[in-house]
Amino acid sequence: MPDAPAGMHRLTVPADRAGERLDRYLSGIVSGLSRARAQRLIREGRVRLSGEPARPSSRLTGGESIVVIIPPPVPLDLVPEDLPLRVLHEDPHLLVVEKPAGMVVHPAPGHAAGTLVNALLSRADILSGIGGVSRPGIVHRLDRDTSGILVVAKTDAAHGGLSSQLASHAMDRRYRGIVFGAPPREEGTVSTRIGRHPVHRKKMAVLSSGGRVAVTHFRRIGAFCGFSLIEFRLETGRTHQVRVHCAHLRCPIVGDDVYGRPRRILLGKGDARRTVTVSRFFLHAFHLGFTHPVTGDRMEFTVPDPPEFAAFRVAVEAS
Repeated sequence: MPDAPAGMHRLTVPADRAGERLDRYLSGIVSGLSRARAQRLIREGRVRLSGEPARPSSRLTGGESIVVIIPPPVPLDLVPEDLPLRVLHEDPHLLVVEKPAGMVVHPAPGHAAGTLVNALLSRADILSGIGGVSRPGIVHRLDRDTSGILVVAKTDAAHGGLSSQLASHAMDRRYRGIVFGAPPREEGTVSTRIGRHPVHRKKMAVLSSGGRVAVTHFRRIGAFCGFSLIEFRLETGRTHQVRVHCAHLRCPIVGDDVYGRPRRILLGKGDARRTVTVSRFFLHAFHLGFTHPVTGDRMEFTVPDPPEFAAFRVAVEAS
């Protein structure tokens, strides 16, 4: 959906919403307001609950008045950069690009330059707004070391249509990855709850309660020397979903030193043992399908696996 409109929003909590957290209630009632941004607005003092400051975790009792002040989007202070970027499709409403491994999608602390957004700003005069910052155009993300296809919105109308497809699971997102070992069966579905790790807050984890439902369909399409090539289809899009689910199945993504094993991989046996160091984790968004949010045309894009996949297999089979 498009970003929440700027301005003052006045709400009255109905009785049947008693007991709900304030941040969750706001994200469900204010169009375009994510729960993360609702929490940020509350902490910034832009939300008053019955005239008083509140906390994101404040529990509603029903009948309260809420005032939410959403500021206008902040101009994105970024310099356009002419970075190498493969454009698969471009029209007045959107772009479809293939992001290389190693490129951060959106500016963040420590990554103010060299991002996908920097590259996009050199190609598109206008990108849609999201999250209180103008012009990033990002509808969905890939991790820094995940390569593959992304769709980027140029207009708010396109952004809203694409985000709706993402939320309703109508967007076809498929990945390929090389994993250690093999999943417990040739194909199947992993359905868990994923949320912040209870100890390591920069990681995600499979949780017994809390978090959000995450569903990944998988199919093994190849195997070599103790490794498997897996195709994944995402039904949901939680942070680090495929990586967490692979670790949960005990077949972590090769090169994923956060959820799996070190990037220095020991190959061979006895005197023939040697190590291979990989520079990224082997996960690639190879297919994206969606309905064009303005024209209604069905759009399908597929790219080949990155060369690192084949080079790793050659190195393994030579050991």
